[in-house]
Formats: sequence, C-alpha cells, structure tokens
Amino acid sequence: MAGYICEDTRKVTTHRFLEMKGRGEKISMLTSYDFTTAGIVDGAGIDAILVGDSASNVMLGNVTTLPITVDEMIVFGRSVVKAVKRALVVIDMPFGAYQSEPYEGVRNAIRIMKETGADAVKMEGGEEVIDVIGKIVNAGIPVMGHLGLMPQSINKYGSYAVRAKDDAEAEKLIHDAHLLEEAGCFSLVLEKVPAALAARVAGELRIPVIGIGAGHDVDGQVLVVTDMLGMNKGFTPKFLRRYADLNAIMTDAIGQYIKDVKSKDFPNENELY
Repeated sequence: MAGYICEDTRKVTTHRFLEMKGRGEKISMLTSYDFTTAGIVDGAGIDAILVGDSASNVMLGNVTTLPITVDEMIVFGRSVVKAVKRALVVIDMPFGAYQSEPYEGVRNAIRIMKETGADAVKMEGGEEVIDVIGKIVNAGIPVMGHLGLMPQSINKYGSYAVRAKDDAEAEKLIHDAHLLEEAGCFSLVLEKVPAALAARVAGELRIPVIGIGAGHDVDGQVLVVTDMLGMNKGFTPKFLRRYADLNAIMTDAIGQYIKDVKSKDFPNENELY
C-alpha cells in the first residue's frame, strides 16, 4: 500500500487536533459531500473531512454558497458520516442558520449534529457571531471557526480577493481569532489571507489553524476535493494545487464507453449472462 496511507486507525477527535498542533504534526483536511467519495478520502488516511457549504457550488450548481439550506447540508453530511471510520467530520453551518438569532443557531447546530452524527460544525465570522458560537459550544457542540475570506459574506465583499491586506482588517482578524479561541472553538480556518498574517495567528493561538490560501506556516491545510482532483476545470486560484486530472480521465472513459456502445463492442461475449 502507498506510503501515505495512515496506519493510525484511531478516530480523530477535537482533542487529537490539539495534540497534533502540540507536536508539530500538520493536519490534512479535504471536503467531501457523498458516501463514495468520503469513503475513499477517509480510507486514504485524511485527518479531517469538511462537509462544506461549497456543496452549494460543486453539488447543486449554485454560483455562491448562499442558497444551500440546513436540510440540504444534513443530507450531504449524513451520507459522508456513514462512510467515515477515522476522520473528524465537520459540517458547515450554512448562511442564515445562525446569523439572525443565537438560539436559532443553537437549534440548527443541535439538529445538524443529531441528524448526521457529525463530530463538529464550522461557522464563519468573528466578534459579530461570538455570542451564538459561545452558546453552541456551551451546548456541547465543537465549533471550528472561519476567518479571512468568508464566502457567506461575498455580497458584502463584492469579490473573492485576498482579505486582511490592510492593517485595520488584519488587526481585526487577529482580534477575532483570539475571541474565537476564548469562546471555545477547537480550531480555526483562515481563508485567502497573507501568509505572514496567518503565521502570526497560528503562532499566537493554542488551537490549530487550518489554512486555505494562507501559506505554509499554519497547522494544516484544507482544499475542496473536486478542485484538487481536477474535476472542476474552471476554478484556478493561486493556492490550488491539482493532484490529478479526473476531468480528462472521466471524459476519456465516458467517451470510450459511448464508442463501445455505438459500435456494439459493449457488452461482449464475456459480459453476458
């Protein structure tokens, strides 16, 4: 078996996240949205799986993450959890699930955990949502924070450009990161921020900092699985490394199947009952 397959089959927990940071072991994280993909990702030895609200884009065909609902996240989350044996499974709280009223956020977080069997939820925002995060943590639900570029706020930003490049926004991000740690978040995602800023945050916090477009001096990395496998050819940000070209592989395979059906080569004599 390939050397990257993890021999440690113990379930990854929020406590193990902290242990990994403590010993300087980088945390690997990918998204998954379905049973089959999650089983492959988990079997390869990934540390954590994010059932991201990016499912709105890659699974449902929406332009942004905003339209996806709690009900839809639960469907995706439940299918992923069924396949996973080792990885920590984190499910995004979608836009509208927690921003309007704290106790609605608690109810939605409880529902996501009960109906999927996930290990934690992820929430975007800092000081603005700290009250609801605290209440969810106090309800016994682990929360992963998310700062920097926050796709649920894309209409406020107006673009997907790098965040926190100016001093004021950088200082607010640092302030918010400390607030999230104090509120009880077990880890934090930093998306599309300057590498030096991300390194500072990771150095100041006790909890692990997972980066996406945030440099290499953080405690781990996360990518969208369909992007890093090359299934989505139209998305090419600077931070993305493609580890395969499944778009080409799948297209060639499907094209060959079509050719074989049209030529009556499939099925052959060995494929009949």
